[in-house]
Amino acid sequence: MKRLKNYYVHLRHPQTSERRWIFPLAIGSIVSLFLLFLATLTSPDGTPLLPVYRSVTASYSIFVESKLHPIPVSSLPPPPRFAYLISGSVGDGNAIKRTLLALYHPHNSYVVHLDLESPKEERADLQKFVKDHTVFQRFGNVKVITKANLVTYRGPTMVANTLHAAAILLREGGEWDWFINLSASDYPLVTQDDLLHTFSYLPRELNFIDHTSDIGWKDHQRARPIIIDPGLYMSKKQDVFWVTQRRSRPTAFKLFTGSAWMVLSRSFVDYCIWGWDNLPRTVLMYYSNFISSPEGYFHTVICNAEEFRNTTVNSDLHFISWDNPPKQHPHYLKLADMTRMVESNAPFARKFPRNDPVLDKIDTELLSRGPGMVVPGGWCIGSRENGTDPCSAIGNTTVLRPGPGSKRLETLISSLLSNDNFRPRQCK
Repeated sequence: MKRLKNYYVHLRHPQTSERRWIFPLAIGSIVSLFLLFLATLTSPDGTPLLPVYRSVTASYSIFVESKLHPIPVSSLPPPPRFAYLISGSVGDGNAIKRTLLALYHPHNSYVVHLDLESPKEERADLQKFVKDHTVFQRFGNVKVITKANLVTYRGPTMVANTLHAAAILLREGGEWDWFINLSASDYPLVTQDDLLHTFSYLPRELNFIDHTSDIGWKDHQRARPIIIDPGLYMSKKQDVFWVTQRRSRPTAFKLFTGSAWMVLSRSFVDYCIWGWDNLPRTVLMYYSNFISSPEGYFHTVICNAEEFRNTTVNSDLHFISWDNPPKQHPHYLKLADMTRMVESNAPFARKFPRNDPVLDKIDTELLSRGPGMVVPGGWCIGSRENGTDPCSAIGNTTVLRPGPGSKRLETLISSLLSNDNFRPRQCK
């Protein structure tokens, strides 16, 4: 501050020795103004009296103006990009289509996957839907895994499928900031404009993952048993095999558990794929014989990696209705759950029955989505009259039009990042 003050005083009271330059400067200015005046004089027929000088100044003016472009100035941070995996099994084809439309935004990247148990016709229909959709064609940001994986929720094949999708998105999905895994029975409660707007203000290294080291009953029922998942080597889905021998808990790393649904930073996903210190591969080998490994693999990796353990926000950003104590699967959500879903401020909810009326209510009241259409956002500049799809006309894809959902989400995120919740609930 003292240096700035001295500089300010120097400008206000220049040294006496510098005043000798004032007179020559004044003379030079007068001469320049006189020449400029002559350059503006014209003859009666409009011909410049000093054509050479005029042509030089004119060409210089054109040259400069052709190079000048206004730089847009915005106080808002640039919107992030999300990379989604939407997965399902036999009979989930139409549900995946609906969830994809409800989640779509040109700024994001998407991978959709119907597992090998679903018939070829259903997988082909999903592929055709993506290929023929006008908006998807234009932006080319939706990819279908055509070589389907066999996925069993209780075994490690779901983790393998998630890592497969993440690798595709890292290789072909362009630039994105967060990876979000969802199933066909998930559905958003906010628009993508709401989500992108809110996440614009968040550090890109945050990972939203529900986790705890207090594994409780899971120690006896999941950590000690050894299972084999036939999905790793069979072409048809079967339940996991149980090995009679039990094992002790690992000592090289600490076990964590939590929700199978998460929002992971690109840097952490990159770490899980490349595993430069070998921790992700070591943990993956352990969880290949672990029951319900999707509820533990990513949690154990992130909480044992020094680089990432302090980046966790302890939430899966979902509204889920569980029994108490929780069972293997949550309740199906119905119209009676609508108020609780909205009041949770969560951006996602699960599980929903296929084509349940509650989804229509969410479309109408929360997403403003018409049947068979994507959710409109700031990038949609078409008319809404007579049921017309506003996204049939496309504008600037970086323009966001957040609605009430952004306020709800902001309330949730502010609570999760508060002093009472953020640090105390990280990996312990």
